[in-house]
Amino acid sequence: MAYDERVAVRVREALKRRRGVRERKMFGGLAFLLNGNMCCGVLKKNLVLRLGADGAARALRERHTRKMDFTGKPLASMVYVVPAGYRAEDDLRRWLKRAAAYVKALPPK
Repeated sequence: MAYDERVAVRVREALKRRRGVRERKMFGGLAFLLNGNMCCGVLKKNLVLRLGADGAARALRERHTRKMDFTGKPLASMVYVVPAGYRAEDDLRRWLKRAAAYVKALPPK
């Protein structure tokens, strides 16, 4: 699998002011780590978000989301957001803010 570089550029731009952000190729796409913990990423054209089990369950009630199941087994703490769900910059930033809030509460690695 690959990732859409245009989406990656948008995510980079949205996260550029945050401290502790690094990029790493993961799960066949590109992941953005915050303080060493996976926060979000891009897989194909999908935005990948780590929201925790409760946050992911809430997100799945919203439009343009689905369970992250790239291995065939859904991950309870992760969701995909399809392009229609992050087309607007405000929507992209809102999703990234939710993922960053969850990951900031985790101990740094």
